[in-house]
Amino acid sequence: MKCPYCSAPDSKVVNSRASDEGSAIRRRRECLACNRRFTTYERAQLEPLMVLKRDARREAFNPDKLLRGLLLASEKRPVREDTLRAFAYGFEDDFGKAEITSEDIGKRAMNFLRPLDEVAYIRFASVYREFDSLERFIEEIRGLKDSEEL
Repeated sequence: MKCPYCSAPDSKVVNSRASDEGSAIRRRRECLACNRRFTTYERAQLEPLMVLKRDARREAFNPDKLLRGLLLASEKRPVREDTLRAFAYGFEDDFGKAEITSEDIGKRAMNFLRPLDEVAYIRFASVYREFDSLERFIEEIRGLKDSEEL
């Protein structure tokens, strides 16, 4: 494994352990040239889940992209990062098809965030649903409040 600090080609594994509920192996490595340590993750390579975008393009599902959106929505909120990470990295495991629309990803993410934190849910929904006015925010908040009263 190439060192990310000095680009030396050799490193040694210092520690290995299961990660993400056994779906990955986390390895602590030490560069043999500069002696700095870094972490790598090893996962099984499966056929990637393909995302059908709104403009009809297809791209491989990227859990980092989903996690980034969830983290932004829940910034400074009492939502644990490991909970968001487990959702984003477990997303492909929970989905049994080879293709998903970006719209379905957004809906599933909102359904995940709603019971965790209403503010994070509204933040994510505002980007996902492309709110263009204050009225759209108010409608979404009213819908959230009405569903709680049922």
